[in-house]
Amino acid sequence: MVTMARVSQAHLDARRRQILDGAAVCFARNGFHATSMQDVLKEVDLSAGAVYRYFSGKDELIAAIVGEVLGEVRAAFEEAVRLGPPPPPDVLVASVLSRTLAARESLTVDGRPAFPRLVVQVWTETLRNSELSAVLQEGYGAVREAWGDVVRAYQDAGIMRSDVPPDHVARTMVATVLGFIAQQSLLGPAPVEVLSDGLRALMSMSHEQK
Repeated sequence: MVTMARVSQAHLDARRRQILDGAAVCFARNGFHATSMQDVLKEVDLSAGAVYRYFSGKDELIAAIVGEVLGEVRAAFEEAVRLGPPPPPDVLVASVLSRTLAARESLTVDGRPAFPRLVVQVWTETLRNSELSAVLQEGYGAVREAWGDVVRAYQDAGIMRSDVPPDHVARTMVATVLGFIAQQSLLGPAPVEVLSDGLRALMSMSHEQK
């Protein structure tokens, strides 16, 4: 009787990571519609059976990539609230964004980071893909909610004015980060310190005129 060797969970996780990273590079390079599953198979150097064991097609791949990134961001903000008064927005945003980018810094297209380009591609695709749009709305809704909790923690600590709805601040912070990522895609890489410095300068403004 032949006993089949069991595949470890670590191996399964590594293979799934390989597929997601390869697909992300393909989507960032050519766009969602111009990328075929054959392109993904070639990028990851795996058989169709190996890839389809994890994902049924492009829609499931892009949904998994989006869900993973937004889940990481949401968890980081939730952790900031759990551990005590969150750091100020400039520090918190820089920390979370740095971790998100660093986790994907090995993914490049023509020598430039693939992740910012992928974000722009995803946003474009949501205009014609209702399923991906639903995934994105759910993910960003969770991130907004987590940011809202951060804002309420600021307000409870008396370090942020309490007359502004937390969701308004949350939407503004999400827009700020997305705009920064879009600039990286269109204008080239920029250190996260650019964003944190800009936020710090805006936070330092006083209503009192001199």
